[in-house]
Amino acid sequence: MNLHGIWAIYRFEMARFGRTIWTSLMVPVITTSLYFIVFGSAIGSRMTEVSGVPYGAFIVPGLMLLAIFSESILNASLGIYMPKFTGTMYELLSAPLSPMETILGYVGAATTKSVVIGLVILATAHLFVDLPIAHPVAMLAYLVLVAATFCLFGFAIGIWAKGFEQLQVIPLLVVTPLTFLGGAFYSVTILPEPWRTITLFNPVVYLINGFRWTFFGTADVALGISLGVTALFLLACLAWITWIFRTGWRLKS
Repeated sequence: MNLHGIWAIYRFEMARFGRTIWTSLMVPVITTSLYFIVFGSAIGSRMTEVSGVPYGAFIVPGLMLLAIFSESILNASLGIYMPKFTGTMYELLSAPLSPMETILGYVGAATTKSVVIGLVILATAHLFVDLPIAHPVAMLAYLVLVAATFCLFGFAIGIWAKGFEQLQVIPLLVVTPLTFLGGAFYSVTILPEPWRTITLFNPVVYLINGFRWTFFGTADVALGISLGVTALFLLACLAWITWIFRTGWRLKS
């Protein structure tokens, strides 16, 4: 394995993150604070607990994943799209790097950025609520797993996109609405039928509830099902990217 090549891509992408680090970190801090002010004050005053968990603490996993989804897709898609935009993609493809090594470099850097932002949001949330973490190791592992999965998704989007506008289509018009409708700020169990059943077809429900279980030891969906859905999404992204490199789709045109 070409560790030097992987490290070169990783270091380059992390250097790009370092140039905008204060903006990258301040935005989630401000956004998280606003969510707590709006949701915590307006809704939390009327809904004190959800499934035995204080409402302020209940929304933290959803807030973290809402940021992780968007940041993972954005970082990974921009990372691979810029060589296409600047015309340096052929240099990348001709470098002594296998597709897996290229993916490890770009996705590894994007995952690191997303995890850092997730932990910053977690630290910010601690300023507003008393937040227990029932399974801290599982929480960190699940955070990395979800971030890596969506970074792979973002990597594929970056190859698919033909312009900067297309980079924003799926995160803004698909992922964000699914997150808000996926139980990020409420429990699925409070929904009346048939909306409760319809919501269970939203894959984001399982990601959020799996992550929420690591905090409180309880969730609307069994942990095994949540892990299974996450693993399926991960495998689907890997299969898509493997096909892209095998066929050269939108890499060599």
